Amino acid sequence: MPCCDVINRGAALFGNLVIFATLDAQLVALNQDTGKVAWKEKLEDYAAGYSASAAPIIAKGKLITGVSGGEFGVVGRIDARDPMTGKLLWTRPTVEGHMGYTFDAAGNKVENGISGTLNATWPGDLWKTGGAATWNGATYDPETNLIYAGTGNPAPWNSHNRPGDNLFSSSTVAIDADTGKIVWHFQNTPHDGWDYDGVNEFVSFDYKDPKTGKVVKAGGKADRNGFFFVNDRTNGKLLNVFPFVKQITWAKGYDLKTARPIYDDSNRPGDPAQSADGKKGSVVTSAPSFLGGKNQMQMAYSPQTGLFYVPSNEWAMDIWNEPVSYKKGAAYLGAGFTIKATHDDYIGALRAYDPATGKMVWENKNYAPLWGGVLTTAGGLVFYGTPEGFLKGVDAKTGKELWSFNVGTGIVAPPISWEQDGEQMIAVTTGWGGAVPLWGGDVAKRVNYLEQGGSVWVFKLHKQL
Repeated sequence: MPCCDVINRGAALFGNLVIFATLDAQLVALNQDTGKVAWKEKLEDYAAGYSASAAPIIAKGKLITGVSGGEFGVVGRIDARDPMTGKLLWTRPTVEGHMGYTFDAAGNKVENGISGTLNATWPGDLWKTGGAATWNGATYDPETNLIYAGTGNPAPWNSHNRPGDNLFSSSTVAIDADTGKIVWHFQNTPHDGWDYDGVNEFVSFDYKDPKTGKVVKAGGKADRNGFFFVNDRTNGKLLNVFPFVKQITWAKGYDLKTARPIYDDSNRPGDPAQSADGKKGSVVTSAPSFLGGKNQMQMAYSPQTGLFYVPSNEWAMDIWNEPVSYKKGAAYLGAGFTIKATHDDYIGALRAYDPATGKMVWENKNYAPLWGGVLTTAGGLVFYGTPEGFLKGVDAKTGKELWSFNVGTGIVAPPISWEQDGEQMIAVTTGWGGAVPLWGGDVAKRVNYLEQGGSVWVFKLHKQL
């Protein structure tokens, strides 16, 4: 049942526990020494379309998790639990109109305020199946004590069924780690009609305002919709926005003053109710495709260069709307699509961007889509993997390739680094999978020859003489 990438994105470590989520929407904690189950808790009903694929995180001693299933009309949320027992501490829905709760020592629910204002941006009862799944997890910033959660598409995809902005879908939501209350939100794609999930990670960094010279506590987000956003991470104020892919058709730009997109209304998939047969709305060609200018793969930031390193993809889609009604546990789309490559020589490109100017400093193109995360190091290096199986190390300032190694299978995971016995280690989990291999057409031709595999590779950096 899960859509659309039947994988697991990792585990959290706390004390002697290894904690991870499962595709049937459960949380499991294992004893790291014996592998025995220490505790197990149900996140939600998988028969209603819920699943879980993100790695939990630990924030201020709390276990933080999200849920998957936006294509099934679930209700997204962020939960905080006691990592030693799995018992809920608070839960915060990410669809406007739903009640948040805290839990006392006995496990009793206490109301903790509704998310947003009922029916402010969702008409009727549509908020009850609103989507906005938090399927890529969250990040935590100890300086602000905020948990930043990206939220997915509103349900259904057919935007004509749900007039309004549809909060808090396709957004960044900042939640107080102690209380579970929403402190601020920023909606990257209001009234999303293209499946531009806003689950992309929100990366904390210090932003020097080019106009005032003032350093602001900020966060960067390369959104699936093709725009890169810089927000004040204390209050959500939009500080800068610029495209990080070359073709964006759904919007003519983004207005920094109003903090809203300038829609191209002709590029919204048509209303099937207005068609001759009532079965299929007008088809539009939109870019980026719903797979995004960037998807689940993590970008990286280097405090040394002041640059973000964004694994991006250039592709488009034919997309149309269809009639749809909600049925528990069934796909809730109301749309059809075909993915298209927009360039003969590449889809993927690792790009270095200056968040203050919005200028691309360098790019390294890749024939197949990039679907793995990025690592920066204090040694001035950037590491990333490709579907063709290459783990690469490049110069952070210039993008010049300094080293590569073919692991024999595609790479989806981000590389990591640590020190061991005085040596710096670089490791990556390899194996090709996730959403990209599921799609046909032009994209399939770029990836259908790749090996699936599944292994862990560890490298030691050479000491310079």
